[in-house]
Amino acid sequence: MNITERFLKYVSFDTQSAEDAGTTPSTAKQLDLARYLRDELTELGLTEVELDENGYLYATLPANTAKNVPTVGFIAHMDTSPDCSGAGVKPRIVKAYDGGDITLDAAAGIVTSPAKFPELLDHVGEDIIVTDGHTLLGADDKAGIAEIVQAMAYLLAHPEIEHGKVRVGFNPDEEIGLGAHKFDVAKFGCDWGYTMDGGEVGELEFENFNAAAAKVEVTGVSVHPGYAKGKMVNAARVATEFAAALPAGATPEATEGYEGFFHLTGMEGCVEHAQLSYIVRDHDRAKFEEKKQLLHDVAAALNARYGEETVKLTVTDQYYNMRQQIEPVMHVIEIAQDAMRAAGVEPRVRAIRGGTDGAQLSFKGLPCPNIFAGGLNFHGPHEFLPVPSLEKAMATVVEIVRLTAARAL
Repeated sequence: MNITERFLKYVSFDTQSAEDAGTTPSTAKQLDLARYLRDELTELGLTEVELDENGYLYATLPANTAKNVPTVGFIAHMDTSPDCSGAGVKPRIVKAYDGGDITLDAAAGIVTSPAKFPELLDHVGEDIIVTDGHTLLGADDKAGIAEIVQAMAYLLAHPEIEHGKVRVGFNPDEEIGLGAHKFDVAKFGCDWGYTMDGGEVGELEFENFNAAAAKVEVTGVSVHPGYAKGKMVNAARVATEFAAALPAGATPEATEGYEGFFHLTGMEGCVEHAQLSYIVRDHDRAKFEEKKQLLHDVAAALNARYGEETVKLTVTDQYYNMRQQIEPVMHVIEIAQDAMRAAGVEPRVRAIRGGTDGAQLSFKGLPCPNIFAGGLNFHGPHEFLPVPSLEKAMATVVEIVRLTAARAL
């Protein structure tokens, strides 16, 4: 089975995760793919294949050398985003893309156009896998799974490539921020790892946002509006004051690069009660702490104005910038860069404007930068995956394994 065939098989599984399910995995259907992968890895000849009760799958490619080679791991997630359906995915391969519009569904008028998605033009002449316009594709992160599995199959078929012990880990629920929570780092037993969960070919990421979630709950005082002067506290209006007190330019739609933001993800309210939900992001830890403090300052100012029990603020840290965990082991990045070049890819180091399982795993003791998986326009029907990018990511995995052994004493 070639890598494209593997990928197309994996996307036939609906593995959409679900917010607030309270279970791991958050959806039982993720286990369908997990069981398939367990059997596939066993048939390939990997050892120590284990699927635990939470849907985490681990396996080993045994070393074929007596050298003292570090154990390296490769990780990808099985779930797809709750933002768009992953049921009944109908992928299609556009052969030798010509640079024009790609019609996904003519009857519905759904078209993926380079006018809107100019990144398509970087892949003219390549075979591109697209959707039918009604689901996401699932390259995030079934492309990563396919690349890892294909690399293991390649290494088993080419014993002349000297390598140490390699570990494989596939986890559920990354898309809802819980992918690393029950990942058993001790059992995984690696010196370092890589998540194959990036985007465009060449991406290598070892910086990400520091992240927090904030919930603002406003308790109002409801009084007949005709007799409300000096008595009413309108919770909905107080909530809008809270939102207006934050910097207008510090939002996702107004920031880029290393700029952080406050993102209002939800709001609801009436006179008696209102609620705001935010995520807070910044690459710089000091600026991150300043943003969280600003939330507390705004809440305190509103309580001073309307009464101490008016605004209740809860801020919860979610994850931190993995850079501080990677900097002491920069050889992990150097090996990845050299591996990409050996695979015919020019590395493009960039900071993630988001998070990754690798960030959480890095703080659990497993240094784990993120490598491209090759897909683009994730989480929607215009998602696409150039086949050469899929193949180059697989080759990068093989080269990391080879170079790690080559550099060992």
